[in-house]
Amino acid sequence: MGSVGDKLDIESDEEISFSSSHATNKIESLHFESAHMASPRSFYSSRVLRKVHQISYFRSVYFVILKAKINVLLPFGPLAILLHYLTKKHEWVFFFSLVGITPLAERLGYATEQLAFYTGPTVGGLLNATFGNATEMIISLYALNNGMMRVVKQSLLGSILSNMLLVLGCAFFCGGIVHQQKVQVFSKATALVNSGLLLMAVMGLLFPAVLHFTHTEVHFGKSELALSRFSSCIMLVAYASYLFFQLKSQPNLYSSIDEDRENNAENSDEEEAPEITQWEAIGWLAILTVWISVLSGYLVDAIEGASDSMNMPVSFISVILLPIVGNAAEHASAIMFAMKDKLDITLGVAIGSSTQISMFVIPFCVVVGWFMGKPMDLNFQLFETATLFITVLVVAFMLQEGTSNYFKGLMLILCYLIVAASFFVHVDPSKEGE
Repeated sequence: MGSVGDKLDIESDEEISFSSSHATNKIESLHFESAHMASPRSFYSSRVLRKVHQISYFRSVYFVILKAKINVLLPFGPLAILLHYLTKKHEWVFFFSLVGITPLAERLGYATEQLAFYTGPTVGGLLNATFGNATEMIISLYALNNGMMRVVKQSLLGSILSNMLLVLGCAFFCGGIVHQQKVQVFSKATALVNSGLLLMAVMGLLFPAVLHFTHTEVHFGKSELALSRFSSCIMLVAYASYLFFQLKSQPNLYSSIDEDRENNAENSDEEEAPEITQWEAIGWLAILTVWISVLSGYLVDAIEGASDSMNMPVSFISVILLPIVGNAAEHASAIMFAMKDKLDITLGVAIGSSTQISMFVIPFCVVVGWFMGKPMDLNFQLFETATLFITVLVVAFMLQEGTSNYFKGLMLILCYLIVAASFFVHVDPSKEGE
């Protein structure tokens, strides 16, 4: 019996070894074949991957272009370009360019907000402010290249006033209406540092204007320009130091109340998730910025003709109309975050944007004008400088408590209406550079 059992064991071992060797030969032949020709499964998987990418692209197009109702205004952009070449009606070119840029600015804010999901709240707020200001920066560079220094100054000034009074006011008002039963709070540290930077910017703009209007320059016309360029370099250094301080040196000082609240709440009712991927958001930012820059050129070319046709001061168009369109992204996102009780992000968008324009964009334009041979300076005339100074003081007083309500928002909106009415009846004393 033992010999029979041994025989069976030997036979079974031989069968197993034979079958395994046969299997390995098959596997080796399959590997050899797959090295020379792709298997149907790899074809299938690559097709599936291609379909997944196509679905992802279509999905991002849906979220960025088709989903937003404001995109019904997109055809006005190409229409403005057609009118520019077919007719000489500057007011229509200006109006259609203005309307066509509005949805682009809003979608730019959406793409930045999506990118902020991947970068975190602090960097996200900075990105939101930066790309939110892309429209004003592009318009300013076009106007600067055309030698329209007053338009550059007034549009950037109007953007600061619009962000601090209209955008922040609407955000406080809507947030206060939605959350009437409680006091909305935000980080006082961030608000105070931004208020200090805004006052420093006012100081940088005030001295060249005072020097000019008191006629106390050492070299008439040259000292004012030299002081403006020196002050611009100092302001750029200050803004770079502020970014380093905020992002690297002491980031804990800027940890928002909203962030702490989110970390404490483990089970939130609705978790927000990005709708498009990080690279799709970057791609859309590039596309939208290019399209805005194209339309901005036609908009700037039509400003003076539109002013004459509509009997509207260039200062009113530059300070009130252009910034409202350019700030569409900040306006929408600041109100949305305030209604979600995320006031720290609202302040990062509205006040952070004003700080960036006053401490970075304006000095940057002065330095760029220096390299271009354009006499761009920080003399914003007494009327504009006084308006900015009073606005910064009003907003600083509103922010010092670290709380907000709908009444504070209403006060800021009413202040903006007074500013808008003032520029409507204001005649620009200087026509230099236009």
